[in-house]
Order: sequence, then C-alpha cells, then structure tokens
Amino acid sequence: MAVDRVPDIAAGRLSSEDYAANFGDLHPRLQDHPALVEADRCYFCFDAPCVAACPTGIDIPLFIREILTGNAKGAAATILSANILGGMCARVCPTETLCEAACVREAAEGKPVRIGELQRYATDALMSAGTHPFARRAPTGRRVAVVGGGPAGLACAHRLAMHGHDVVIFDARPKIGGLNEYGIAAYKTVDDFAQAEVDFVLAIGGISVEPGKALGRDFTLAELRQDFDAVFLALGLAAVNALGIGDDMPGVTDAVGYIAELRQAKDLSTLPVGRRVVVVGGGMTAIDIASQSKRLGAEDVTIVYRRGADRMGASEYERELAQTDGVKIKLNAKPKRLIASAGKLTAVEFEYTREEAGKLAGTGETFTLDADMVFKAIGQAFLADSLDGAVAGIELSGGRIKVDEERRTTMAGVWAGGDCIAGGKDLTVVAVEDGKVAAESINRALMGA
Repeated sequence: MAVDRVPDIAAGRLSSEDYAANFGDLHPRLQDHPALVEADRCYFCFDAPCVAACPTGIDIPLFIREILTGNAKGAAATILSANILGGMCARVCPTETLCEAACVREAAEGKPVRIGELQRYATDALMSAGTHPFARRAPTGRRVAVVGGGPAGLACAHRLAMHGHDVVIFDARPKIGGLNEYGIAAYKTVDDFAQAEVDFVLAIGGISVEPGKALGRDFTLAELRQDFDAVFLALGLAAVNALGIGDDMPGVTDAVGYIAELRQAKDLSTLPVGRRVVVVGGGMTAIDIASQSKRLGAEDVTIVYRRGADRMGASEYERELAQTDGVKIKLNAKPKRLIASAGKLTAVEFEYTREEAGKLAGTGETFTLDADMVFKAIGQAFLADSLDGAVAGIELSGGRIKVDEERRTTMAGVWAGGDCIAGGKDLTVVAVEDGKVAAESINRALMGA
C-alpha cells in the first residue's frame, strides 16, 4: 500500500548496516550443544500440561526426548504430524502464554523449558535436509477447494493431500501464505522462511495453487460447490477497523497494510516512516508495527491502548520486547481528534478512559501526543460480502462464519477455519488446528467413514 510522504515521513533514515542488524533473526536457531542442554531440562511429564496447552496437541515431551537422543529429524516428524506449520509456529507462537506457561519448570522455578526454540531447532534440521516425512496415499479421485492460502488453508490442504485427495488452493494475493507471508514482523521470520515452509507443505503432492483469484470476484461459492466435492473456507480477516476521526488524513495508515508492504520490500531503505509515530491498538499488530517503526528509524514511537495492560491482546513478553526497542506504551486512553497544520498531521488528542459497570467510558480529561504518522491497529473484521450469505446459506455469528466442532458450516459440503470463524482466537497455531480438524472431517465425509 502507498504511504503518504510528507516532510516528516521519509525513507532511508538508517544505514544499510543498521537495517540488517535491526531486522536480523530475533531468536537464531539453537546450536547442537545448547539444544541438548535445554532438552535435558525437560521432566518428560506424564500427562504433560504443556501438551494440553498446545492448541495442536504436539507431543512435546516426546519430541524433546528425541532431540536429547540426537534424533532432531525424528523430533521434527513428531511435531509436524500434529502441526504441519510447526516451523513458523516455533517462531511466532506465543509460547510464553501457552506451552511454556504450563511447563512444570515454570511453576517450580519461573524458568520454563524453551519449548519454542527446541521446536525450531528440530523443524529447521528437517527442512534444511530437504526431506518430507509424510507420504501421500493413493489418489481417491475426490477434489477439494481451499479458499485462502494462510495457515488454516495450508494445514487443511496438506492433511487432505495426505489422505489422497486432490486439492486446489485459491488465494486473492500473488503469493500464498496468508498472515505468515504478509502479516508477521519481518525480524521474526527472516530469509523468506514463510515461502520455504509453503514449498515444504506443497511437496506432499496433490496440491495445486491458483493465486490472484478471489471468492466473490473471480468465482462464487455456488460454482465451487458444483465443481468440487467439498470446500474449505479460510478467508481470514480482510477489513481493517477505522479510528473514525479522519482516517483519510495524510500520515494516517493501517498497520496491516504497512506490515504487508514491509514484508514484501526488497530494500527496507525505501520504506517511509515518521519521526514521531503513534500506534493505536493493543494487539500483536500494534506491537509489531511499533517495533518495526522503531527499527526503521522512527525517533519516538508510542502505543496507546484504550484499556489496561491486562486487556491487551499482546502478551507481556511481546510488550517487553517492544519496550526494549524503545517503544512507549500508554494505557487507558482513546483517540479523540487528529490535529493538523496546513493539511499535515502534527498531533493526536486522546481522552483518558475508565471502566464503568463493565463498559468503557471517557473521563473528559485529555492529553496530546505529537505525531507525524499514525498507525491504526485496532483490529480487523471479516468481509462476508463474498459469501452472498442469503443465497449460500452460510450462517454468521458475531460477524464471522458459524461452525460446529468439526468446522462444518451451516451449508452442506462447506467447512471453514482460521480467523474467519466465530469464536476463533486469531492465532496461527489455532488456525492450523482448525485446518487439521476440518480436513479429517472432510475426509470422513468424502470416504463415507
């Protein structure tokens, strides 16, 4: 997306060496000896709480034991059998609030086993070897359409292909990968890892890709139902919520689009960034855009969130990471007014907030933050227009697609998963589980099991 260039929004603020250092690998892969030392810390618990805390149910004690015995590739196979995107999840999954938070070591001494880093150690070993641990079954002659090539769509497609079904992935963007390709901070997934993982998933065979094709524009759900034996919808969240105080002012942009541009940039020095950046929001997108703005050369970056820290979608670890980058976080305030001079953004006025009977209310007290660039990071919404719900019979709940425990929608032959479904947690690892569960349900339906 294009970002307005005004005097205080400029590109090339840093040297090439600074860009390389700022966007280097956040947590480089563990070397062999440190990995073995870390693996040896695991208690290999019976009924391990870390497994229960993992949305995809990875057998964590087993894969750590396999690392400890020198079988990193076997450990990767254990991981990928439960989570085919285990490599990316090792990089971006909030392990500090999931498996590592449940680790017995965390409860005993406040220092959990570094499960995420061990998971990356294993999956990187397998992927760098260029081998695929899974074999495709004999073709069934059944065809499934997967709409959306993000984590849920990739996980579903891979599991269906393993069962011998032919899969076609349709995606509106030029590349598949979804959030992993376009929405994650660049320093968390370096060296084009997202596309390397896509290639790994597709290597199972039986999966073809149709990029640049969008539901509702290039084909309809009715057409897919006619041409395929089943459909899986992994549409994600395409709409960006607005501030509602003059979003079209130069210098105001949505964080999601900017991160996507950053992720596709061949040269980071071409990306314009303000000197004084304000980010409105409290989730992972807010944290990612704030940290990346600082790493691009912004001098002053402040995140402003309307509620307290306990209500922020970003974990404490991610907040601390941003603060380490020099990002300031201000709580209990909402944007009230954009201030401009000669058509140029100069500041944002905020109003302090408080909880009243469980609802957010303004206090009437205000403050102002100087800003030449404002990022909107206040959440995304599902665009249901492409479904033509009245005709398709797809029921929505809370603005997203309603599904049952097997991820079946209210329309026969159509399943859904990922961020577009009601009740989702908007996490990569949860989307992978949705795709896996849906694929098993689709397979049972197609094979009459």
